[in-house]
Amino acid sequence: MEQGERAVQKTREELFHFLGELGIGTETAEHPPLYTVADGKHLRQAMVGLHSKNLFLKDKKGRLFLVVAVEDSLIDLKRLHEAIGGNGRLSFGSAELLLEVLGVTPGSVTPFALVNDAPPRVTLVLDQRFLASSDANFHPLVNTATTRIAVADLLAFARATGHEPLIIAFAAAEAAADL
Repeated sequence: MEQGERAVQKTREELFHFLGELGIGTETAEHPPLYTVADGKHLRQAMVGLHSKNLFLKDKKGRLFLVVAVEDSLIDLKRLHEAIGGNGRLSFGSAELLLEVLGVTPGSVTPFALVNDAPPRVTLVLDQRFLASSDANFHPLVNTATTRIAVADLLAFARATGHEPLIIAFAAAEAAADL
């Protein structure tokens, strides 16, 4: 795919079909649009599993990263490039680049969007704390629903899309406050 050419954007139904083909079960809850982690706080008690914040970033050479961290993670954008092998400081990818590469809009950034990144251009950076949990919740390409998936299945999904996750240990806000 040429730079500037838009990825074939899969629908939510096509995502679920792909997951089904992989033998991955999920559970989805519908809700009003959520644009930030704070927008969805009121839904947390009814949803099992970890929740995330997802950042679409690029380095100075144009390398792309999807950072998927537990929602209370502290992420130092001034130093993150050192931990993930980025070339120089990271910045947020534009809405246009996000749509071009992952086929989603701001507010809907999710690891499920890796289904649209073919051939793979994005490095998946996954918070190590997900590996200690059985379930995680992400938007299914749209921010009007949240889908629960087993963490082992999330890893299988990522690998099936050609994205071997880079596992990073992010500090939790509460842990950092104890320092």
